[in-house]
Amino acid sequence: MPYPETAEGFCVTDIKNWSTFEKREIKLKPFEDRDIDVAIDACGVCASDVHTITGGWGSDIPLPLCVGHEVVGRAVRVGKDVTTIKVGDRVGVGAQISADLTCANCKADQENYCPKSVDTYGAPYPDGTISQGGYASHIRAHEYFTFKIPDGLDTALAAPMLCAGLTTYSPLKRLGAGPGKKVGIIGIGGLGHFGILWAKALGAEVYAISHSPGKKDDALALGAKEFICTKEKNWAEPYKFQLDFVINTADATDKFDLAEYFSVLKVNGTFHMVGFPDNPLPAFQAQIFATNGCYMGASHIGNRPEMIEMLELAAKQKIKSWVQTIDISEEGCKEAVERVYKNDNVRYRFTLTGFDKAFGKRE
Repeated sequence: MPYPETAEGFCVTDIKNWSTFEKREIKLKPFEDRDIDVAIDACGVCASDVHTITGGWGSDIPLPLCVGHEVVGRAVRVGKDVTTIKVGDRVGVGAQISADLTCANCKADQENYCPKSVDTYGAPYPDGTISQGGYASHIRAHEYFTFKIPDGLDTALAAPMLCAGLTTYSPLKRLGAGPGKKVGIIGIGGLGHFGILWAKALGAEVYAISHSPGKKDDALALGAKEFICTKEKNWAEPYKFQLDFVINTADATDKFDLAEYFSVLKVNGTFHMVGFPDNPLPAFQAQIFATNGCYMGASHIGNRPEMIEMLELAAKQKIKSWVQTIDISEEGCKEAVERVYKNDNVRYRFTLTGFDKAFGKRE
């Protein structure tokens, strides 16, 4: 049964063969009055996609599964109660596709922590339909989680902002990045390069922290004031008590000497995680927080006001994510996720494009 009951998508059917994609029909949830159907033109490839399909974040995933939650496309159908989007608008959908919008968290602009939140892929709707992501012809999203893309942003460059961008922008805003603040960004990759771009755009002094000395020039070009290489012996010594907070985008935190990373924080500074490793963090003593009274925390994407503000900031300041494009196909999806998994010369985000070629013109 074709659209509007179903879409076509490139799906994984077996986590043991997690990079093998098959083009399949995928079921869309029933269309409701505040829903928007998007004909997809681009979808970013997120490390979350890889952690999911490899079973790294747990093997209990619904199969077949179409991943992808950095979606940009055209609104081709809008529900009768939709007021913010019209047919033909260029729109984006990120890593969250639904929430109850009535609970205390939602009413406080914390809908990304709604107990009834629905992730963009691999999550059940109340009717039992499993959400399917953006490696597909169409996606059906609630109006609240569908965002107009400003005219100044290129489609392929905007797509990764819908998850990676928001995931770094939200904690930077909430922790107070701005003039007079010194901010560390750990990990110069898909998330980290956004961290540097946003922190610089917000007026903070940015310190890029990486184990890869070859990324120094990129980090400085992105806007970092200094590059700190953690491969160097006693790398943290010159920076002790210097940074207001750090955003950790790396997914290898289980290998960190956390006491060393905490040492660069000012008194009561925060070590904030947005990159999550497959493995548990090692045991550590509570005393490592006491040297400077620091805190450790984490966050999950961001809220609607932050998304809108971030996109407007990117358009106003002409901020461009560093993106390589790959045509969507069974082979293209395979190449993209395998290269992200291996960290094979990804600078610093992949966006799948060529959706008309794969799925035909969709109106």
